[in-house]
Amino acid sequence: MTSVVLNGVTALSHLGVIRAEGPEAADFLNGQLTQDFALLGPTEARLAALCTAKGRMIASFIGIRPQPDRVLLVIGRDILAATLKRLSMYVLRAKLKLGDATEEFMLHGLAGTALMANGVSADAPPGRCCQIGDVNVVSLYPSDRVPRALRIAPVGSAEPEGSALDPALWQWSEVRSGIVTVSEPIVEAFVPQMLNYESVGGVNFKKGCYPGQEVVARSQFRGTLKRRTYLVQATAPLAAGQDVFAANDPEQPVGTVAQAAPAPGGGWAALVSMQIAALGGGGLRAGGADGPALSVEPLPYPLLEDI
Repeated sequence: MTSVVLNGVTALSHLGVIRAEGPEAADFLNGQLTQDFALLGPTEARLAALCTAKGRMIASFIGIRPQPDRVLLVIGRDILAATLKRLSMYVLRAKLKLGDATEEFMLHGLAGTALMANGVSADAPPGRCCQIGDVNVVSLYPSDRVPRALRIAPVGSAEPEGSALDPALWQWSEVRSGIVTVSEPIVEAFVPQMLNYESVGGVNFKKGCYPGQEVVARSQFRGTLKRRTYLVQATAPLAAGQDVFAANDPEQPVGTVAQAAPAPGGGWAALVSMQIAALGGGGLRAGGADGPALSVEPLPYPLLEDI
C-alpha cells in the first residue's frame, strides 16, 4: 500500500541551496563539515553536518560537487541564512565565494516510478549522484522500501516527469527514511551520533579536522554515546523540539522529537533522539507525562554498532 501512495514528484519549497564556488571551495568545506568534500566526485553525494566547537549540530546538508570548483549544499530554508553567515565567518582569505543560490535552482523530490521516468535507476544506493546535463539527481534512503531521490536542476530546466505527489507525503517519507534534516527547533541540540549520522554516511572519521571533531570522535570511540534516534508513531500531532518522557521518570525528559510529519493513514510519524536506556522502559510520551503515547518501530537501517 505504501508503494502505491508514495509515488510521483513534488516541489521541495522548504529546502534551499548554498553554493560554494572557487578553486578552494571543496577544501574549505572539508575543513568545516563532518564529511570529506575534497575527494567528492561528480557521481557522489554526501550527507554532512556543520557543528559547533562542542560537536553540536548547527545544520545538516546534502552536498554535491558537479564541477571541481563548485559545491552545492541543500539545506532547510529555515536555517539557511544563519548557516551561511556562520560559514562565511571562516572564509577569510580562502579562494571561494559562498552565497544563497536558492533562487537559481528547482528542487524536487522523486518517489517510486518517478525515478525511472526521469532517467534514474531505482536500484542506485543512497549517495549516488546521477548527472543528466545540468541536472543532478541524488539517490536518497528509501522510505518503506520505496526508492526516493532529490532532483537539483537549474531554473529554466524542464520540469521532472511524473504524477504529482502531495508534499505532506514527502515529509512523511523523510521521517520514515530515518534520516533527520536539522531544522530551527533542534539547532545545537545533538552531536551527529545522536541522530545516527555515523550510521547513514554523515560522518567521515578518517578526514581532517573540522569544528567539533574531537567531541564527535570521542563519542564514537570512547563509548560515551548515550542517545540514539528511533522511529516512532503516535495518534496525536508531534513537532520537532518536543520533549519525550518515560513512564518510570515523568519529571525528566529522556529524549526530544527531532522531526515529525502526519501519516497518510492517520496519526503521526516521528524521529526521536533519546536515551538508549529509556528504550526498553516503555511508556514513552511526547510533550509531558500525560502527552501522546509513542510506539517505537524498527529503524530502516542498522546502527553502526550493530553492523
